[in-house]
Amino acid sequence: MSLFGMSIAYSEEYTATNYKVLDPVMNSGSYGASTNFKLFGVISQISTGTSTSATFGDNAGFLYYPTVSSPAVSVTPGDGQVALSWTASQAYVGWTVTGYNVGKSTASGGPYTFTSLGNVTSNTQTGLTNNTPYYFVVTVKDFFDTIIATSTEVSSTPVAPTVTPPGGGGGIAPPVSSGTNVEFSGRAYPVSKVNILKDGQIVLTTIAGPDSNFFGKLSNLSAGNYTFSVYGEDKNGLRGSPFTFPIFITAGVTTKIGGIFLAPTISVDKSEVIKGDNIIIFGQSAQNAKVTINVNSDANIFVQQQSDKNGVYLLNFDSSVLELGNHSAKSKQAVGSEISPFSSAVGFKVGTKNILGTGKCTGRGDLNSDCRVDLVDFSIAAYWYKIKLSDSFKLIEKSRLNADGKIDLTDFSIMAYYWSG
Repeated sequence: MSLFGMSIAYSEEYTATNYKVLDPVMNSGSYGASTNFKLFGVISQISTGTSTSATFGDNAGFLYYPTVSSPAVSVTPGDGQVALSWTASQAYVGWTVTGYNVGKSTASGGPYTFTSLGNVTSNTQTGLTNNTPYYFVVTVKDFFDTIIATSTEVSSTPVAPTVTPPGGGGGIAPPVSSGTNVEFSGRAYPVSKVNILKDGQIVLTTIAGPDSNFFGKLSNLSAGNYTFSVYGEDKNGLRGSPFTFPIFITAGVTTKIGGIFLAPTISVDKSEVIKGDNIIIFGQSAQNAKVTINVNSDANIFVQQQSDKNGVYLLNFDSSVLELGNHSAKSKQAVGSEISPFSSAVGFKVGTKNILGTGKCTGRGDLNSDCRVDLVDFSIAAYWYKIKLSDSFKLIEKSRLNADGKIDLTDFSIMAYYWSG
């Protein structure tokens, strides 16, 4: 049987066009090589579980190093229906997302009736009963139709349009709007600031609770297409990578975007480290989360840490396993069945001296002064694209972009050049 393209080697021999290996016994992580082939030996675990003996334990596989993020889901009620859309799950380390299921129930927590879908990110559930609450989850499938991630549950109540009785002039009055709102909910970092942007502008700031959960609501919006972004700031003032969700808002209803799971913040204590010395990788996540740290090298290195009750995690990483040169690290977190995307990457160098700190901000292209150029900056610029700039933003454009008093493709090219992710 093969899985992920991996084959089984029996103890007698293993052959190919260019080589034959007799009694192939290998140490973990070692390899044999010749002019025609290179054979790597790796201890790995495809299935979920723990391998143990009297002297060691091997935690590996999907359970311990999850590789697919959970989708965030929005629900918009209609007449006898609910429209759903969700973020595409991010897959890593060879895992592939091939489709989604939408689960529906009239009871919180299920049981759910599932609709199998292809690799799409929207679906409308029809034939529903108005004024009855429905509960939805979205599950993620791999190539074998195995469920590899599940969203948090979101709820919505379909409702018929409200009309007023005809007046003296006769006819039917237009529907009476009960308000056009958007609700946001998810996980950030304990007692942290969470900023919500609408088309690149901060419109709401809320605070996550001690359990890392946050909630925010925007009211009295106009119907239409919007791009919302959410990012958190940890206790050290580090800003996490933004969660972005484009969506169409329907007039007169409340759209709920649930299951937002912000990636951890991440930083390092050195911009350059002597090979063989430790470099500290740290940040903040949700409370008591399993944080997976990925250090980029010739081979990706994954290390798992547990954050504390305040969401703080810290890894003393031995740089002796890295080659001389530039490297990067990023992190993701898991709480129960929820899995966040990876954070933005933070860079460092393995060299011949120790340089403390993460280096200076470039300034150029950094529109929100968070010492990086990422999607938040692009969203801000997109808002001002080809429209008159405010007096305050003119100063930002002058010092950090093209200084021509407008936002155009030249400014986006500048941000692309200074892109840090």
